Amino acid sequence: MMQELYLNSHQARRRLPTAYEDLLGDSIERSFASGIHDLAALVEHLNRSGPNCPGSDVWTEQNYQTEMARLAAEC
Repeated sequence: MMQELYLNSHQARRRLPTAYEDLLGDSIERSFASGIHDLAALVEHLNRSGPNCPGSDVWTEQNYQTEMARLAAEC
């Protein structure tokens, strides 16, 4: 019997997450857990709870999308 293959997401990453990436991920997870599921509300949550957007103090929908694309490209 052949064992089913799977991918552990941690096997695919090239490096450990930075402190910033850990903080950002935690903040996004907390927003989802509190019932936030739309981009505008997520950006508001990040502006209240941090971390700050790199290169800017304020998150916008545009720079959030740009940052997510940048982080995805690094994985």
